[in-house]
Amino acid sequence: MMTHILIFPFTLFSILLFSFCQQESTNSKINIQKVYLNEIDSGNLTDSNFQQFFKRFPCPNGYQRINVLETSFQKWLRNFPLQKADAPVYLFNKNLKLRQDVHAAVLDIDVGNTDLQQCADAIMRLRAEYLFQNKLFDSIVFTFTNGSKAYYSKWRDGFRPHVNNNSVSWTKDVSTDTSYKCFRQYMNTIFMYCGTYSLSKELQSIPIQQIQGGDVFIHGGFPGHAMIVMDVAINSKTGKKVFVLAQSYMPAQSIHIVKNFTNGTLSPWFEIPEDGIIETPEWTFHTNELKRFQ
Repeated sequence: MMTHILIFPFTLFSILLFSFCQQESTNSKINIQKVYLNEIDSGNLTDSNFQQFFKRFPCPNGYQRINVLETSFQKWLRNFPLQKADAPVYLFNKNLKLRQDVHAAVLDIDVGNTDLQQCADAIMRLRAEYLFQNKLFDSIVFTFTNGSKAYYSKWRDGFRPHVNNNSVSWTKDVSTDTSYKCFRQYMNTIFMYCGTYSLSKELQSIPIQQIQGGDVFIHGGFPGHAMIVMDVAINSKTGKKVFVLAQSYMPAQSIHIVKNFTNGTLSPWFEIPEDGIIETPEWTFHTNELKRFQ
């Protein structure tokens, strides 16, 4: 997967920043509903697309979803709205992805209209959307590939990054803007100058037996890849866990839940492998590549 490297002269960097602010103006809306999850856990379901994850992907026999906090990232992910069951995966340019055999479902969230929201970018998008919706603005921060921190709180206050010999400084260039559109402009900048290499360095390694929703399988590099854990279930008798994975890929494309090609009966759930190797449709991970947002 492509990782966006922060090595740009000042003038080009500035042009790119402001041009991407304009390009995303038509993609400022996102279809994510506020979910009252106690209704789902009690089985009192009503008809709306945020429940499709539970309806389409029940736990395997003998398993049940792990209890998580009501306002947690884990619960937000496991109730993320899905597109209709036969929805295809589209690229950023509205073309169909060449492979339509790898996905079990498509998340109901836009991909943008530029080739930016690839694998690690999609994960950062989901994490940031959760924090933004919960008004945890100070927690929205990512690391550029060169190691500089990019704080959304500074961005919304009107500060913009400027590059000099591959170092970054922030100056107040515009007025304070707390809109969702401004947030998306910030995210486009993150997509441009962050990637698997930088994200892998800011996440914390987690033992595979402690896997939970929101964790990330990530191989940082040039290329690298990353996938997010959407849900986890446990067998109360054996203690074994299974999990569901989602990804974007290259070029930028719809975020989608992937199938398990190694076990079609279990799919889209994955078991923790005894040999430490997780075979997904388009990438192979090792269990020691599991990490978590701090």
